[in-house]
Amino acid sequence: MKDYCVKIIHLKTSQLFLLLMFFLIHSCEEDLTKINQNKKTNFASTVIHNGTIIQRDSGVVRVRFQAPLIEQYELIDSPYIEAKKGIYLEFFDKKTPKVPGKIWAKYAKNNVKKDFYFAKGHVKIITTEGQTFVTETINWDKRKKQMYTKDTVYVSDKDGNILVGAHGMVAKDDFSEYTFFSNSGSFNSTNLPATSK
Repeated sequence: MKDYCVKIIHLKTSQLFLLLMFFLIHSCEEDLTKINQNKKTNFASTVIHNGTIIQRDSGVVRVRFQAPLIEQYELIDSPYIEAKKGIYLEFFDKKTPKVPGKIWAKYAKNNVKKDFYFAKGHVKIITTEGQTFVTETINWDKRKKQMYTKDTVYVSDKDGNILVGAHGMVAKDDFSEYTFFSNSGSFNSTNLPATSK
C-alpha cells in the first residue's frame, strides 16, 4: 500500500513540475515579446564610407555611383538606402555608350521595395544629349520609368537655349520626352527654323 501512495504523489509532483515549467516558459516568451517591441530597429545595418558602386549589364558599365556616406536600413518594414552627404552618379545608355549622363545631389534616398528614388539639394542632371536640368528635388519611379518634380526646373542646352518650368516637370527617365508646367524661356534665334510667309 505504501508503494502505491508514493507513486501517486510522485506522479502528481512531476505533473506539477511540468505545469510550472509551462507557465514559466510562457511568461518568459511574453516578456521577450514585450522587450522586443520596444527595441529600435531603425538603424543602419550597413554603412559604407567613400563608396563607389558600379552596375554592369553583360560586362558593360551602365551606372557608376559614388557617395561619401551610404547607409542601408534593412531591419524595418520598408527598407531603404540613404546617402545623407550627397551623391554623384554617371549613367550610360546604348545611344551614346562613351558619353555618360550625370547626376549630382546633396541628399538621396532609395525605397528598396518600391524601387523609388528621391534626391534633393541643388539637384543637377546632365543628359547624354548635353541638356542640363537643375532643380531642388527630383523623384524617380524606376518601375514606371518616370522622373518628376513640383519644384521649379531650369533647363539649358549646348546651343544656349533656356527653359524654365515654374511648377515642375514630368519626364521619361531617359529624358527622351518631358512635360514642363507653367514654362517660359529664351531661345537662340540662329537655331530656330525659318518661317515662311
